[in-house]
Amino acid sequence: MMHKPDNHPATPAPRIGVLLINLGTPDAPEPGAVRRYLKQFLSDRRVVEIPRFIWQPILRLFVLTTRPAKSAHAYAQIWTPEGSPLAIVTRNQSEAMQRHFGARAMVDWAMRYGTPSIGDKLEAMKAAGCERILLAPLYPQYSAATTATVFDDAARAMSKMRWQPAIRTLPAYHDDPAYIAALKTSIENELAQLSFTPDTLLASFHSMPERTLHLGDPYHCQCQKTARLLAQALGREVRVSFQSKLGRAKWLEPATEATLAGLPEQGMKKIAVVAPGFSADNLETLEEVALRGRDTFLEAGGSDFAYLPCLNASETGTQMLAALLSRELEGWLPTQ
Repeated sequence: MMHKPDNHPATPAPRIGVLLINLGTPDAPEPGAVRRYLKQFLSDRRVVEIPRFIWQPILRLFVLTTRPAKSAHAYAQIWTPEGSPLAIVTRNQSEAMQRHFGARAMVDWAMRYGTPSIGDKLEAMKAAGCERILLAPLYPQYSAATTATVFDDAARAMSKMRWQPAIRTLPAYHDDPAYIAALKTSIENELAQLSFTPDTLLASFHSMPERTLHLGDPYHCQCQKTARLLAQALGREVRVSFQSKLGRAKWLEPATEATLAGLPEQGMKKIAVVAPGFSADNLETLEEVALRGRDTFLEAGGSDFAYLPCLNASETGTQMLAALLSRELEGWLPTQ
C-alpha cells in the first residue's frame, strides 16, 4: 500500500456535493440593499439583452434611482422576522435534502444574485472534500435568463480553481411526472381547505420578453406544457398567464394583471391562482399575486380569491425534490 509522503498537503476525504440554487433576494427590505441586488441582477447580460452601452446608462440613471424604494416597500410587505421568504424556503429545502441524503452527500444552497453566492458555496464545498457536485437550479422551466445564468456563474467561479470538481446539472423538470404529481397533490390539498369552489384555476408564470421565444428559448413552451399536464392530472381547466413584466418591450401574454381584471366580466368571480414556475414563494408570488393580484381581481368585481402556495419545503415538495436529485446522482452516491 502506498503512503502519502510526510510533506503531502492535507486533503479531506472525497465527498459528493449537492448545491440547490435559486434566483436571489436582497439582504434587507431597504432601498440600499435592494439597489445592490438590482444592480447585480439587472447587469446580467442573460437577464437584460439590450447592448450594454445603451442599457447601463438607463440602469444607473433611471432604474437604480427610482425602483429600489418602490421594491423595498414591496419586500417589506412580505418580509418575516427570519428574513426573506425565498431565502428561508431555499434554506429549509437544503436542510430537508441534507436529512434525506445523510452522510452520503453534502447539501447546501446558494443564490444566483445576492448572498450566499454560488462561487462562495462552491469554494466551501470543494474545501470540504466535494470532488463531485450536482448543481441544482430550482427552476422547473428552462430559460437562458434563469437556468443558463446559473451555469455561467458556476463556470466563472470554477475558472479560478486549480482543482475543479466534476459537475452535473439538474435539468428542467417542467414535465417530470414526479413534479406534476407533486403539484396535483399540493393544489388538491389547498383547494380542499377553501371555503369556496373556484370557477377557474389560473397558473401564473413569470414572464419573459417575447423575443426570447423567437430566439429559441424553450421557456414559453415548457410553461404551456406544465399547465397542460397539470390540467390533465387535475381533470379541470387550467388557464395560463404571465406576470412581472419589466420595461416597455413586448412580453409573453396574456398578462396576469390584465387576466385577473378581466375574469369577473367573463363570469369567473371565484378563482384560485397557482405559480408553477416557482419552486418557492417570493416577492412575485406573495406580494405581486397574493396581495396586488387579489386587489385587482376584487376591484374588478370578483368575489372570492385564493393564492395557493408553491411547493416550498412541504413534505410533498421535498419528496419530489429528493426523487429528482437522487436520479441525477445515480452512479455517484454510495448504495445504502
